[in-house]
Formats: sequence, C-alpha cells, structure tokens
Amino acid sequence: QEVSKARQAPGAGAPKAITPVVGSNFEGNWSVQQTPPDNSVAISNGGWIVSANNDGVIYADPSGNISYSSGWSDFFNNPQLNANIYDPKVLYDSGSDRYFMTVLHGSTASNSLLLLCFSKSNDPNGGWWTYSLPGSPLMNNTWFDYPSIGVSNNEVYVSGNLFTSGGNQFDQAILFQIQKAQGYAGQGLNWVYWTGFTNSPFGAFTIVPASYGQQGNYGPGIILVSSSAGGAGSVRLYDLTDDLTGSPQIDDYVVNVANYSPAANAVMQGNGDQLDNGDCRVLGAFYLGNLLHVVHHGDVGGTWNGILYKRINVNDLTVQQSTFGEVGVSDVSYPAMSSYATSASDPSVMIAFLQSSQSIYPQLRVVNCDANMTWSTSTLVKNGETFVNFINGTERWGDYTGMARRHNASSPDVWLAGCYGANVSGIMNNTWKTWIAQVGGSSVGIAAPMADAQSVSVYPVPIADLFTLEFTVSERTEHTVAIHDVRGALVKVLYRDTPAMGLHRLTFNREQLASGIYVLTITANGRTIAHEDLVVH
Repeated sequence: QEVSKARQAPGAGAPKAITPVVGSNFEGNWSVQQTPPDNSVAISNGGWIVSANNDGVIYADPSGNISYSSGWSDFFNNPQLNANIYDPKVLYDSGSDRYFMTVLHGSTASNSLLLLCFSKSNDPNGGWWTYSLPGSPLMNNTWFDYPSIGVSNNEVYVSGNLFTSGGNQFDQAILFQIQKAQGYAGQGLNWVYWTGFTNSPFGAFTIVPASYGQQGNYGPGIILVSSSAGGAGSVRLYDLTDDLTGSPQIDDYVVNVANYSPAANAVMQGNGDQLDNGDCRVLGAFYLGNLLHVVHHGDVGGTWNGILYKRINVNDLTVQQSTFGEVGVSDVSYPAMSSYATSASDPSVMIAFLQSSQSIYPQLRVVNCDANMTWSTSTLVKNGETFVNFINGTERWGDYTGMARRHNASSPDVWLAGCYGANVSGIMNNTWKTWIAQVGGSSVGIAAPMADAQSVSVYPVPIADLFTLEFTVSERTEHTVAIHDVRGALVKVLYRDTPAMGLHRLTFNREQLASGIYVLTITANGRTIAHEDLVVH
C-alpha cells in the first residue's frame, strides 16, 4: 500500500562517515523541582535557542548568553493554572519562522490541560500566544500524558496517551489536529481530536508526528508512527491524509521490523540506585526524501539498552534498520535525532543519547549514522559529574533528549539538550542538569578542497588562546588563510601573501572568536586547496 504523501524516492546518498565534533556548548536548565528532566530544544534560523525541561524554560543565543530563564508558573503567569506543569515539547516551525510549544498541566481528569504556546515572532523573547485544550476531551475520567508534537504546512499536531484518573491505567492514544495560522496570529483556534485507534497488531501508544526533516514543511496532513512499548516485530505507520479544511482520514499501516523488546534498568557509578530505561515507545521521527526516520531504544543484547534506528520507505514500506550500543559495557538510552545532510536525498542523521555504567556517572553523547547505515564512533558531549539520587529507589532519567537542526546553515548544524548527573551548588546535590551543545562534523560550510589539496595541521585542539597552522606551499602564488563560520560566511582573513615554497608555520591569536565550530581554509589561484576544522573553547 502506498502512503498518499509519497515523494520521489531518494538516491543512495553520499556517506559521510564523520565523527561528531562539539562546538559551542554551555550549561542549560537545572532539575531541582521535578524528575526526570524531559528535555526538549529548538533553534530558529535566526539562532535563538529555546531549551525546556520539567522545571522551566530558557532562551539563549548560540554563544550561550541566556536572555530569559523562568519556571513554568512564572512563564504562564496564570493563577488558574494551580496544578503541576510539566512535560514540555518545543519545535521551530521553519516554514512559518515561528516556535510552537506544548506543556502539560495537571494529572487528573478534572485539571488535565494541554497548554499550547505559539511565538508572536521568530524571537522567543517577543512573547507567546497561549491557549489551553482539554486533557480529558472524552469526558471519560481520563487525563493526558506523554505529549509528542509535529508541524505541517498548515497545522500543528499534539499526540499523547490518556490514563484513568486515580488508577493511572492506560486508556487509549489521542491526536489533536490544530490549524496553526490562527495560533501564530493570536486568534481563536480551530481544532479536532482523533481517538479510537485499533489495537492490531498492538495497541496504539505514543503516536509520534513526523515533521519535515529539513527547511520547510510538507502536507496536507502528516505522517505518524508508533511502536509497541512492550516490544514487537512491527511498528505502525499512520497517514493523516488531509488538513482540517479538507476531508481528513487516518490510514493505518503495519510495517514489519526486527524484533525489539525493553532492556533492563541501567546502573551508574557511585550509587546502588538503578536508572529507569523505560520501554520501547518511539522517541523521535521525521520525514524526508520519501523516508520516515524513526528512533527509539531497546535491548541490543544481554538486556543492555541501545539505539534502535529505522528508515521506512513510505512507498513500499520496506525498512532499513540498525542498532547502536555497547553490550556488556554501558547502557545507551533516550536517543534524539536530526537530519545531518544538505539535501533530502542524503538520509544521514545525528543522534544524541544518554549513557551510564558502573564506571561512569550519567553522561551525554552523540553519534552519526551515515547514508549507508554505518555508525561513527560516538563523541562525549558532557561528562556526568556525580551520581543521581533525586528520589528513593530507581531513578528516572530521560524521558526525552532534545535535538534540533538549524535549517538555514549551508552545512549541517544541529543542537542538542540532554541531562547529566550534577550538583546544583547551594541548592541540591545529586540531581540533573541540562547541557546544550552545537554538533558538527568533518566538513562544515566550505566546498571540498581540489584534488591537489595540501595537507595542513592545526594545533592545539581545541583552541583556547593561541593556535598554530602548518602547511606546505608547492606553488609560488598568493595564498589566503581565512576563517569561516558553519554556514560558510567569512569571519576573518588571517593571512594573505605570496610565501616561498616549502613548509610554513604561522601562529595566530583567537582574538574575538566566540566558542564554536569554524573552518579554516587556504585558497590559491581561486581554488580551495585545504581546509581544517577549528573547535574554539
């Protein structure tokens, strides 16, 4: 069966096989009120970062300068919201150049609300239009939990799970379909909800909308996906076929995949408490180039948790799939995913994840999976600083890690927000903090060197103050050494001269370079003859 929004099938794509490089990175939200952190992050084309967790929200620029920080009660400033506020999800709608955020309120049928936030501009500091939808729309003594959000050309979507009030037993999945233009304009919302999903071959649970993976949106309607929390040999793909202004229906497909099942809990250094690895529900999805990308976690061997990553062709429902983990060494948990490519035909992704073992505190890492489903080595983003002891017994972590793509970068540029074990000085020990980081790869923003490229060496890595460039001149002509940002824009010309033949060693001061990823290039006769990544701390 064919999904109605199918597009031209992608080519094989060029494998990148790159090791992730961490650029600008800084401390984000704390967790001193609620656990788990439930991280979510978005970044606009203009560079504003919105990082949310269960305690609140911050806005920051790419250098880590925080312009706003607030708990949820102060953010909404509404005395009628007097129950717990939690489970934020935020995205940047690149087609509308706006942010959309959902936060939950209450955990009983009487106070359950979906708090919807539409940014008034492309700057989160400019304020939000806020709305509330009922978390118990069926009036059947249930409440709404575990939100997932998505966006299409004309609509936004919020899905979740309904649980019985008091007993907290799962009742059914639900999907809200909402016109977005009114939300961005501060007008009354038009919306409907969908329930009654079938239980074949397993019950619908955490149905995740798949937004477009790069700049822009698609539609009408949207593609969604769910997996079995307890494990199965299939996932379910849903096609919401039209916008509210048309005649929407939901078509349901079963996609056979490798068997998956939950892992055992994780452990951590310094404390006998375990970390809750949760279940096998979908944790992230996007649609790009006729492929539905899906990521979740599960047992990858010996009850060790690892990443389960799938690419589903929506034309014929064929699947490419792979796993990533460290069986017998550590648990790899709560992945988040973004496209890491410059075209829709390249299915490469970057995946952030949490990691813990008996020999490390809970930490944050990132890994690349290229077009051929080949994994890079993972890169440490932030070391855990201590064990976590927030509650008695098994500790919650996750439930989500955040990752977002800066869509207008000329080369892939993704940002992540995830939790790590830390102390909040003078307030709370053995809790979670959030670390926010930019991630790039081996070539960002600059055309590849010519075939006769020269070898270069830049040290030390990362750069803190002075750095040295070594290169060999094989042709006596004018050479230009320059620094570019990740979008390819010129930052500074360091050197322009006609050097003698042979080895040259030049030393430079970082001067006003902000922390982040840059590219140093050497050009001669109008050609780029060498480039090298610069990581400035």
